Amino acid sequence: MSQKQLQRIVVIENAVAGRVSVGEAAEALGRSARQVKRLKQIFDCSEPSWVLHGNQSRVPVNRTPEELRRRIIELARGKYAGFNDTHLREKLEREEAIAVSRSTVRRILRTAGLRSPQKRRPAKYRSRRVRRAQEGMLLLIDGSCHDWLEGRGPELTLLGLVDDATGKVPAARFQIEHENSAGYLRLLRGVVEGPGIPLALYRDQHSSLQRNDDHWSLEEQLAGNQLPTQVGQALEDLGVEIIVARSPQAKGRIERLWRTFQDRLVSELRLAHATTLEQANAVLARFLDDYNRQFAKLPRQAGSAYRKLDRRLDLDRIFSLRYERKVGNDHVIRVGPGLKVQLPPLAGKQGFAGRTVQVCHAPDGCIRVYLDDRLLLQQAADPWAGPVRAFDMQRSTAPRKKKPLRVYTFAGRPALRT
Repeated sequence: MSQKQLQRIVVIENAVAGRVSVGEAAEALGRSARQVKRLKQIFDCSEPSWVLHGNQSRVPVNRTPEELRRRIIELARGKYAGFNDTHLREKLEREEAIAVSRSTVRRILRTAGLRSPQKRRPAKYRSRRVRRAQEGMLLLIDGSCHDWLEGRGPELTLLGLVDDATGKVPAARFQIEHENSAGYLRLLRGVVEGPGIPLALYRDQHSSLQRNDDHWSLEEQLAGNQLPTQVGQALEDLGVEIIVARSPQAKGRIERLWRTFQDRLVSELRLAHATTLEQANAVLARFLDDYNRQFAKLPRQAGSAYRKLDRRLDLDRIFSLRYERKVGNDHVIRVGPGLKVQLPPLAGKQGFAGRTVQVCHAPDGCIRVYLDDRLLLQQAADPWAGPVRAFDMQRSTAPRKKKPLRVYTFAGRPALRT
């Protein structure tokens, strides 16, 4: 018998004896005067069982059947192992035709000793930044290195963007390499060719996104700022404002997105038995449709702030790794160790020896050479080499004797050297 029931016995006993009035007893028990009168009628000083509720120890009529409970536990330990409570309830209803509430699933699992894979940390006080008013005003960009395939395949890195106003993920992709310039250029191009050009981008201080070295060339000292990275140059050409986060908490929205993905997306990859990069990206595409439909919020202002793509922009040039080379007297430039390219003449057989050209190396391996804004040469990628793999490029003007050379390769052979 609980302390609350013992207190009820004492109060009703005093009310029956006339030591307290019905109103005082009702106030002490938090019940109505009518309820106190009913309790006085059934009061029995010799048998305290009158205080117990009539449904006590009875089996509820809406109790989950034992067979269904065992089925849920079996699925939670087998096919849907590692799913959190809400995700499991959704799968049970959608895939197994088992309609139960989240609280029922949680109660059944905890009774069986199955804990949620989500670890709860003590809450800390932080002030929330107000979301932007319109979709496309601000995108948060980041990468997540995680054991996405749980040992079934190669280690993958997930690069993604999340819209600040709606929480929608406009683009995300897996890659085998860690966070690098080529991966971010591919990701950003997908957004620019899709919804459009965002107004601003919120990023961290990864070396692919900003210069972290302390070397300043003479030209940079005269200009008052360092040259941007390859990704930074692309954003500058597109006119996208860059906002730098100084801590992980400052970009908490995309960090919480990774936490959700590392729970739900990992479970979906396991359910689909994904073992390769191609299979993982296929699962990711389906997952993003479900995620955006279920979790995206309505912005405070209708419409889109994405800028339409200007047809005059050369996206092949913008979303590539760019290097400057000086043309030799024989109009040959070196674009990599042991790889030299003969440039064609200008109109009228005009030469341009000694001038500086820009070599643009696309993430798909295609090489383009520009003289100012004129395309001189376009060379397709080596079909035997495959796409660019190791392009974690950070532009630097530091003297070569002070900084070791970096060699960037196609899949298996050298390509460009900075």
